Amino acid sequence: MFQISFEQSTLTDEQKQALQEMWLRCMRRIIASTTVAGSGHPGGSMSSLHLVLMLYSTLRHQPGDHCWPERDRLVASMGHISPCIYSVLCEFGYIPEDRMIVEFRHAGSCFAGHVECCVPGVEWNTGNLGQGLSAGAGMALALKLKGSPARVGVLMGDGEQQKGQIAEARRFAVKYELNRLFGIVDRNHLQIGGSTNHVMPQAIRADYVAALWNTLYLEDGHDFEAIFQAMRRIHRGDVDEPRYPSVIVARTVMGKGVSFMENKAKYHGSALSDSEAAAAFEELGLESPIPALREKRSSLYIFHEPSCVEAPYPTIDPGEPITYGVDVKTDNRSAYGAALEDLARHNNLGDVPKILGFSCDLEGSVKMEGFHRLSEKAFLECGIQEHHAATVAGAASREGCIAFFSTFGVFAVCETYNQHRLNDINQTQLKVVSTHCGLDVGEDGQTHQCIDYIGLMQNIFGFSIFMPGDPNQTDRIVRYMAAHRGNFFAAMGRSKLPIITDEKGAPLFGGSYRFAPGKADWVRRGDDGAILTYGTTLIEAVKAHKELAEKHGLRLSVLNFASIKPIDVEAILEAARSGLLLTVEDHHVETGLGARAALALADSGTACRFIRLGVKNYGLSGKPSDLYRLEGIDASGIIRSILEANGKS
Repeated sequence: MFQISFEQSTLTDEQKQALQEMWLRCMRRIIASTTVAGSGHPGGSMSSLHLVLMLYSTLRHQPGDHCWPERDRLVASMGHISPCIYSVLCEFGYIPEDRMIVEFRHAGSCFAGHVECCVPGVEWNTGNLGQGLSAGAGMALALKLKGSPARVGVLMGDGEQQKGQIAEARRFAVKYELNRLFGIVDRNHLQIGGSTNHVMPQAIRADYVAALWNTLYLEDGHDFEAIFQAMRRIHRGDVDEPRYPSVIVARTVMGKGVSFMENKAKYHGSALSDSEAAAAFEELGLESPIPALREKRSSLYIFHEPSCVEAPYPTIDPGEPITYGVDVKTDNRSAYGAALEDLARHNNLGDVPKILGFSCDLEGSVKMEGFHRLSEKAFLECGIQEHHAATVAGAASREGCIAFFSTFGVFAVCETYNQHRLNDINQTQLKVVSTHCGLDVGEDGQTHQCIDYIGLMQNIFGFSIFMPGDPNQTDRIVRYMAAHRGNFFAAMGRSKLPIITDEKGAPLFGGSYRFAPGKADWVRRGDDGAILTYGTTLIEAVKAHKELAEKHGLRLSVLNFASIKPIDVEAILEAARSGLLLTVEDHHVETGLGARAALALADSGTACRFIRLGVKNYGLSGKPSDLYRLEGIDASGIIRSILEANGKS
């Protein structure tokens, strides 16, 4: 494998010649793959090619073992330059050239339009601009905590510097002194809309300097020697502040290497026609392979789904569950904090923490103080930077640890939906615990009452959704999340809750109870209908059950759906056989449990009387009990709806 050492002071003539030959072969692949596919981003790929070739020539990596733990990582934040990345990976033996060129952007192929980690050598699926630096920071953070000498490079475009999340990542990387992290900005001054200065003026170097990054500028980002010298300075710590990360801002040319493409924004995202490609190949001194490649592609049929390598997952000791007695009244978030602290006690007291905790200036509100005290270096305060926090936590969780990310519902879900979607695509091991959900937030009012957490998170294929009914169930759900692979979302309200008991008065979710995803809890049994609920409205359903039985002679079942996704369809259908179902939830009435239960009934062709209670409008500022009463989701509202369904006033 071609490798250049930073121990040498300069490139040799042989290395320069080899790099130039590699560049020409990669140019052929970039033009051929995009032309045959009829789409892609050739101009930006050609702009970055010299930089990417030097990166792979100097990074520590093993093409034969692309998951080698000691490897340096490279995140291509501007994922649209996939032709460039794939072409260089061909050069270094990661992937076969013939497949890459012909399959590019073909359905079922791993060689997608934006880089994906199903391709050996690609660390992180990108394409949503502005998230790559956060992902690189997450990798660098986890590697630093493990004592790894591995470096993390992040290749970015100049247009994406307009994204605010990059500023969040810059600050975080300096705070935690991630000096093994470095960035490279391809500064070609063009984006889809034309000049970057016209679309959105920015002083990129000044921004990094202001954020305290070591900032190097290259007047010619196509000069292999100049690129090598800048990277060598960073590697050797020959920068102003070695504790902090560094960035190279390299002046480049869009479409570099083909005269009629150079400095043309058109070719940022437009493939060449066959005649244009022929002209480009002629200028490069190459024969056009397009006719033969097009014939191969016309008969191509790919039937496999690309898959990514599964990230390592640590062995977690979940500890012994805590049982809160019936005389205890506390909030689920405090139970979460206690469970997380106990998990740290069992898993984080060695040299390398297995569990990381991320918060956004709400450590006390989300009850992470105990975890912080016990495992200080594993607690990461991200400040009011939720977009970055979601991504950095997700990326860190792919490096052999797990990450808990906690903040209020509107910040953990509504504000960061796109980040969680990209995390899920990258098969992270993220545990999102969202406190302050629903009208239960109370006096903070509409802007803080997250009433759409299920509706949003259920759209992300790989996330499970859990909603504990009391502190005991919270404790067990948190321990389950820590001990099991996957992305999990757990939501809870703000208020203190009584302990849910069985009909004998013992804690229902205490003692030997263990949480099982996809399994509903039959809290009460009855033949006159069933109340389906979860979270903060579970106690309201239990109260309603008691009054309906004692005062009205109606005995209904109460089912707790602590697992919303996966959901217990069999329990819904069994409950429906009673003839009457009522769902009640502190959530948007159209997109929560009621909607999922309706879908289960429709899919199975089951008919029954069905009533959905939930939040129908943005809430007011007031006590949760008053807000529940106004929306009809308290015990009296449940009772009223059941009586009306039975023809009683």
